[in-house]
Amino acid sequence: MNITLTSESFSKNGLIPPKYTCDGKGISPQLRWNKPSDKIKTFAIIANDPDAPGGNFIHWIIFNIPDTILSLPEDVTPMRNIPEETSLGTNSFGHIGYSGPCPPSGTHRYFFRIYGLDEAIKLEAGIEENDLVKAMKNHIVAEGELMGKYKRG
Repeated sequence: MNITLTSESFSKNGLIPPKYTCDGKGISPQLRWNKPSDKIKTFAIIANDPDAPGGNFIHWIIFNIPDTILSLPEDVTPMRNIPEETSLGTNSFGHIGYSGPCPPSGTHRYFFRIYGLDEAIKLEAGIEENDLVKAMKNHIVAEGELMGKYKRG
């Protein structure tokens, strides 16, 4: 089953504005999605850069988004604009929350992947991607993605 993930911040396969990167404010973009099944109880989002020199680089992990929430505003942080019960994981920069694109060279692709889950994830905030992926196994009802690109300077 597919979730349609969109953003007012950037278009599908389009360029991510500097505002959402290390060259700007570095805030998280606005996201919106649908709920294609009543079996979905929570959502999780992982944003990554597969083009990073070291391979898969995680920019954002957010999970246990209640099924009644179908969008996130710009600038979600541990203290601002985050829905109750929602948790943030640790990204590859070692920070909890969002860290924007900051490619060392060339144009990189940034995938925002959303997962509709049949239960809440029973893990604490600050988890890393592999912990979340393991916890989601056998609980993914639907998923979707939105990809944007960024090149510095």
